[in-house]
Amino acid sequence: MPNLENLRKQAKLILRWHRDRYYPVAAQIRSGLPRFGQMTDPEILSHSFKLSDAQELVARQHGFASWQALKTGLPTMPDHADTTSTATYITAAEPQLFVADIKTSCDFFTGKLGFSVDFIYGEPPFYAQVVRDAARINLRCVAAPLIDPELRDREELLAASLTVASAEEIKNLFLAFQSAGVTFFQTLMRQPWGARNFIVKDPDGNLLLFAGPAE
Repeated sequence: MPNLENLRKQAKLILRWHRDRYYPVAAQIRSGLPRFGQMTDPEILSHSFKLSDAQELVARQHGFASWQALKTGLPTMPDHADTTSTATYITAAEPQLFVADIKTSCDFFTGKLGFSVDFIYGEPPFYAQVVRDAARINLRCVAAPLIDPELRDREELLAASLTVASAEEIKNLFLAFQSAGVTFFQTLMRQPWGARNFIVKDPDGNLLLFAGPAE
């Protein structure tokens, strides 16, 4: 059974994240509180948000309509309530790339790959997100490479995989990137299983796979 004191701490942490404009918490608020459902991340983080809002969010995350309902119903919850709840549907996954400079990386994604910047966070910037269509990639600034470049290239350690709907689209995307002067780790090729793909290398050496469906 969840501990009420720990849930209170969760609510206070969410409130602090909102006050600190910690962008990942915006997605939690948007998905958990219907009144924030149509807001963008910046709109959520600039909107009034109180401890009572954070407590309501925690309550909803545990299956209760309100904080009061959670406090009333908490003693009746079984020790393994999470295993008996309805299945959770994961709506998206966001790869995180480790980069040396946020601006350089954002310029690459917007200028070469056709992404747009959703947000940049920090002063100086240390975190950002770029988007194109349904794809979202998070960028995290680090002081030094976390993976040996020779090992990454030798083992083809991919940082992210992005897919398109058709063979024609993957060809067109490759040609567009080629015209933009993108550096390729692997040019467009057909794999033994029928899919066509290519691999882009970003300014930090991260390997990004772009793939079409098998034919």
